[in-house]
Amino acid sequence: MSTTSNLPRRLLLAALAAAAALAPSSAPARNDAPGRLASLGPPAAWVFKKPGHETQGSKSVAERGGENPCATPDPGFGAYAPWSRDSSMGQLIVPKHVEPLRDHFDVVFHFHGHEAARKEWVQVMERAVLVGIDLGNGSGPYASAFSGPETFAQLVASVERAIARRTGNPDVHARFIGLSAWSAGYGAVGAILDQPYGRNVVDSVILLDGLHSGYAQADLQLGPFVDFAREAAAGRRFMFVSHSSIIPPGYASTTETANFLIWRLGGRPKPSLPRPTDPPGLDLVSWYVRGGFHVRGYAGNDKLDHCAQIGLLRDVLEYHLARRWRDAAD
Repeated sequence: MSTTSNLPRRLLLAALAAAAALAPSSAPARNDAPGRLASLGPPAAWVFKKPGHETQGSKSVAERGGENPCATPDPGFGAYAPWSRDSSMGQLIVPKHVEPLRDHFDVVFHFHGHEAARKEWVQVMERAVLVGIDLGNGSGPYASAFSGPETFAQLVASVERAIARRTGNPDVHARFIGLSAWSAGYGAVGAILDQPYGRNVVDSVILLDGLHSGYAQADLQLGPFVDFAREAAAGRRFMFVSHSSIIPPGYASTTETANFLIWRLGGRPKPSLPRPTDPPGLDLVSWYVRGGFHVRGYAGNDKLDHCAQIGLLRDVLEYHLARRWRDAAD
């Protein structure tokens, strides 16, 4: 691996610090939820261990086959119509042929980087609806936007109305609901999973290099994610978490928060060699699978490594989410 210059590194860490916005005073109050366990005591030493020095590099664009993961080629919209503003928040893309959606439809709400997500989505998806929501660079606005107990339910209802208008069926409804987030977008996912409605209706969660927390508040801030991971591990839900090896200043990295989830499930990540099937420049270094709970850890500590994580969405959609929803519907 070759390392990048110090300037992009400093800029990246500054951006990540702003994105986290997780000082103890800013942690939102959480609702009680069935099944939440009391603290297990201090985490094992490996949980909050920083990524090793061997992961602290970044490949150049040339080393990634000439593709800049922060500006990937645009494949267009494929089987989908262009973005529309028919949802109460953000925007959505719907298949050009809506007849298969007439009675029910599946939908993923993606937070942060809606255009990058769309580029991956249209290459493997044909029938589900994608809603993209961008609310800024920090996790705080995402968490705040969904702090109200009715906000997400109203958003889902607005998408149902939009599909009803397109299909002509007023009774059409969302069947499977997924949440996807890159970087700061995890703030919305945490807030939604902390609400009764979200816990009841969300089937799948995809987190791409975005889960952070404070150290002292890990149990509190990561509680909704731990609960969902436990459901996924039991096979009742699906959850995919990926992380780079970026080390942010003063709070838990995506490596450490992923380790925390694994630890709370009684597991430990396994070392791995890079895989040729991953996006160019992403070198797999660890993994963990239990039931429907999947974690992948990658080397790399800079902006390109962070952007490259969203390239994992295509694989997760094609080989996990689409198959899960298709099989469950059969």
